[in-house]
Amino acid sequence: MGGLYEYIKMAVQNIRANKGRSFLTMLGIIIGIASVIAIVSIGEGTKNQMNSEIDGIGAGKIAISVSSNAMTEDEWITPEDVQEVRKLDDVEGVSVSNSYDGETVTGKGTFSIMLTGEGPDAKMINNSEMKYGNYFGEQEIEEGKNVCVISDSDAKRLFGTDDVVGMSLDITCYDSSKSFRIIGVTTQKENGTFVSYTYDGMPVTVNIPYSSMDDLVVGSDEFYSITVQADKTQDSQGIADQIVHLLEKRHQCAGEDYFQVESFQDIMKSMNEMLGMVTTFISFVAGISLLVGGIGVMNIMLVSVTERTREIGIRKSLGAKTASIMLQFLAEAAILTVIGGLIGILLGVLAAYGICTVMSNSMGMATSPGISPTVVLAATLFSCAVGVFFGIYPARKAAKLSPIEALRRN
Repeated sequence: MGGLYEYIKMAVQNIRANKGRSFLTMLGIIIGIASVIAIVSIGEGTKNQMNSEIDGIGAGKIAISVSSNAMTEDEWITPEDVQEVRKLDDVEGVSVSNSYDGETVTGKGTFSIMLTGEGPDAKMINNSEMKYGNYFGEQEIEEGKNVCVISDSDAKRLFGTDDVVGMSLDITCYDSSKSFRIIGVTTQKENGTFVSYTYDGMPVTVNIPYSSMDDLVVGSDEFYSITVQADKTQDSQGIADQIVHLLEKRHQCAGEDYFQVESFQDIMKSMNEMLGMVTTFISFVAGISLLVGGIGVMNIMLVSVTERTREIGIRKSLGAKTASIMLQFLAEAAILTVIGGLIGILLGVLAAYGICTVMSNSMGMATSPGISPTVVLAATLFSCAVGVFFGIYPARKAAKLSPIEALRRN
């Protein structure tokens, strides 16, 4: 143990004696470790932020759609199906959504619109926040009232102001026209990862009760898909299976795969896998600098062996063992990489916080780095492994020098 301490002490003295060279040797390790730590931390923080927002927006949501086989057999989801699904345990709401292209004319000009017929639970399913007025509900749908809800940004495009409750929109769709009274204006959330953007020429979205579309579009009382809000504390897959079983029973099509399921948990899983693959790839590219840094360590240790040939010869002539000489140079290589690794970890953490702060300020999203103790530990161990691996050859070369040959060299 005392011998190892002496080796470490000698290695530290040699590093201090060549500060500039030692720092340049560590630079590759520092850059590599810092890059990997920063990239992984930013990627993990972004993933956590996305998961948090998706969980807030889409937790418990299940999309049920009809397959191409069902459409061929003219089997669609009906309003009666929707009412039965709403009665299931752990189902908090069901929204339908049929969309058609149309247009409207206001004092600001002619606008293309996306006319969307929705069900009574649309406000809850869409996570809509009302700025003015109210969303339509079950009563408006049962009575087929000609009312609509638009966003504040679309209201400004149509009328130049977002306080438009009580105004009317004359909508033309498939050569049929109908007037809808605006009863509510929603507001967009602008402080998250998922932000809604509008641009000139983008269709205006107008949400109306699906029952009020009959005069405009034939067959609008049958649906291609529905969105179910399930209890967030329950298993979404189990609830989805219940819904599919109910629909298959009502349409007498068990085993024919007429209904397809997609939950937001599946979407979240796919997004996490994709983001994880991107982070891994970028980390791998950044990690190449570790290889370059390791080669730098090997190079400088070879130079050190050449410079200290006479010292090695004297020590071996005085009885130093081959293993002792090898351990001395391995200790020096390991200390160089450990110090570089620790500096790299510190800089990587600082860089991750700095970049996340810039992202938060510039993109309006509160992102903090996901610093993983496992990643930090792995980076530390990897930096040690790099030092030992790339220090073996110079250490063996030094240890195998003949004492007489080493003493002859200048």
